[in-house]
Amino acid sequence: MTYSGGIKTPLYGDVKPNAADCVISLYHKIVLMILRNLLFVILISFISASCTKKETQEVKVVKFDSIKKLLKNDQNKVLLVNFWATWCAPCVKELPNFEAINKDYDNVEVVLVNLDFVQDLEKVKKFVATKELKSKIILLDEIDYDTWIDQVNPKWSGAIPATYIISARATKEKFMEGELTGEELTKTLEKFL
Repeated sequence: MTYSGGIKTPLYGDVKPNAADCVISLYHKIVLMILRNLLFVILISFISASCTKKETQEVKVVKFDSIKKLLKNDQNKVLLVNFWATWCAPCVKELPNFEAINKDYDNVEVVLVNLDFVQDLEKVKKFVATKELKSKIILLDEIDYDTWIDQVNPKWSGAIPATYIISARATKEKFMEGELTGEELTKTLEKFL
């Protein structure tokens, strides 16, 4: 039995494929190649998506009563609260400082209280996702600022950004209006640790 370009089989020896067999065989090879490539692309896409998946921070909408309860700070961590808005350039500029504190200090809870209007919630969520904020985000749903600003701190004029640091178990506090550099924020925070 000599091989003459046909298919060698144990039962029939050399079998010459006909044209239809060649087309079907070629078709199967092409389909298998396409499926293999498609599976490869899907696998790579899945791996890529899971490696670069960004955890989107939840933006919780609350009334002032929730903020009031938060400011009592009955936990064993220092509470660092920043009042800000997406439209406030100094607020946005200092957000990375709060994110750095959130990342570097396990004994500090950072809460970013957003003062945009509640109807702009989707805009705020998009902003948070774009900036990749990881700190706790709260959107305060209170339009009449005069009813709650003094309850946060009597010294507060209402200007933002505003930062409030409250020690564990609320034994000590510091309220600051205006933009803070990373150094100013860290130095002030260190006095509470």
